[in-house]
Amino acid sequence: MNYAHTVYISLGSNLESEWGGPEANLAKALAILTDQPWFRVDGVSAIYMTEPQNLREQPWFANQVARLLCLSGVSAERMLALLHQCEACMGRRRDGATLRFGPRIIDLDLLLFDDEQRAGPELFLPHPRLPERAFVLAPLCDLAPDLRIPGRRPGDDTPRLLLKKLAYRLEGKRIYQ
Repeated sequence: MNYAHTVYISLGSNLESEWGGPEANLAKALAILTDQPWFRVDGVSAIYMTEPQNLREQPWFANQVARLLCLSGVSAERMLALLHQCEACMGRRRDGATLRFGPRIIDLDLLLFDDEQRAGPELFLPHPRLPERAFVLAPLCDLAPDLRIPGRRPGDDTPRLLLKKLAYRLEGKRIYQ
């Protein structure tokens, strides 16, 4: 198979489900994605437990980053649609009936798709909040600490460098921010 694209996604969960707790939900999402013939998982970070952001009164999140290799015919739009299908399969609703940044069974974000840069109504690449999220940058450092983030200036363009600029605390695999 011709895997032409390298994609990074983030996975998050802070609710119990029919599959178990948040860590089991991350595993279920990866299993659903792995069943797709368009890509294969090339690497997975450790799971980090993260203090909730924005809406603080909710359970802590389990967060992880995965690197996927995609076939040449898969576009960034198709990848985003596949992530949304996986979320829907697991019970995630995106109809406005749920709180933004609130509790969820699964949250899948497309962080990077090769070196593509986009700013559209549905698709932003790289993910616009990637530089400010320790719960994304710490797991991304597990996989690719020196990966160049497209559109960033030198000295401010890798997960390792971006993480150094954040006010956060890492205790084992617990992230406080």
